[in-house]
Amino acid sequence: MRVSDEDYMNMVLSLARKGKGKTSPNPMVGAIVVRDRKVIGRGFHERPGLPHAEVLAMADAGPKVRGATLYTNLEPCVHTKKRTPPCTGEIIRSGIKRVVIGMIDPNPMVSGRGIEELKKAGVSVVAGILKDKAERLNEAFSKYITRRRPFVILKIASSLDGKIATQAGESKWITGDKSRRFVHRLRSEVDAVMVGIGTILKDDPSLTSRVKDGRDPIRIVVDERLCIPTGSKVLNLDSCSKTYIATIDGASKAKKAKIRKIEERGGIVLIVKEKDGLVDLTSLMDRLGEMEITSLLIEGGAEINASALADGIVDKAIFFFAPKIIGGQRSLSSIGGGSPENLEEVTRVHDIRIKKMGEDIMVEGYVTRDKGTGRKS
Repeated sequence: MRVSDEDYMNMVLSLARKGKGKTSPNPMVGAIVVRDRKVIGRGFHERPGLPHAEVLAMADAGPKVRGATLYTNLEPCVHTKKRTPPCTGEIIRSGIKRVVIGMIDPNPMVSGRGIEELKKAGVSVVAGILKDKAERLNEAFSKYITRRRPFVILKIASSLDGKIATQAGESKWITGDKSRRFVHRLRSEVDAVMVGIGTILKDDPSLTSRVKDGRDPIRIVVDERLCIPTGSKVLNLDSCSKTYIATIDGASKAKKAKIRKIEERGGIVLIVKEKDGLVDLTSLMDRLGEMEITSLLIEGGAEINASALADGIVDKAIFFFAPKIIGGQRSLSSIGGGSPENLEEVTRVHDIRIKKMGEDIMVEGYVTRDKGTGRKS
């Protein structure tokens, strides 16, 4: 049976995924070299500063690379403003005769120029193979490189009726083991995880990944009044990742002693613009982008969830619904804030994917930039 370009690109995407959680702020890239319908070279980008996937795959192929076809999920780089040489020059020098690409590089320094340089050198180029899959894989990189802000995922675990806690505040555990393991894996794949101070005061979470061979995300706590207890777990962890406390200027001036105590425990206080007395989440995203944080997971409570949606920073939502009905007007709903006046103001979610997660149901989709749910001050 003849193997198609799509079949080879699926192999490439599988290789690229091996770099998940390790390549930021670079994209995940895989590459294979094919000759006479046989894969003779493989490679994937492991982490920043190491060789790119295309170079590794060509080196793996050895002398047989000349005249072969190179498959890669992202347009080969052409610029020099990085730690490794441009891949286009290496491809041309190798004697590769054909290059098959999943998606155009969204980086303005590359976008289309890599393909143009290859074609000028006589290399045959085909682009757009499994484009949708390639773009989904590197959606965080695409947003970061074009807007200099992190790709934001809002995660909510609730009962079937959208409750995240009982009237008494009990919330552990609404969802099952499989859903929680998925979330820990997701933490190890994103650059940072963010919660509001309410979650810290109520649950005192560690916000670590607890995944074998995984990594802990950077921890961000939104705390306008700088009231985080210095004994909180996020400030007393044996972790390579740092904890940032995002606050507003008024709180920082009034609580210099508290800042010193936070810093003594390794925490870092970020002074962010305020909006209606709260941290301006849009400005916070700009700060995180400056810190080369390309992906952010929000795991907060009802109010931080509402604020994130109202401020328009959420790109993707992941809901875990447990087969439970909590009920009651005083039980805590997953989204707080003000209520919309009409359905035209609601937040819409598209490209929905539904997956069974043990006894739970996971619903994943992308958020449309409508007005949102309002923000409670």
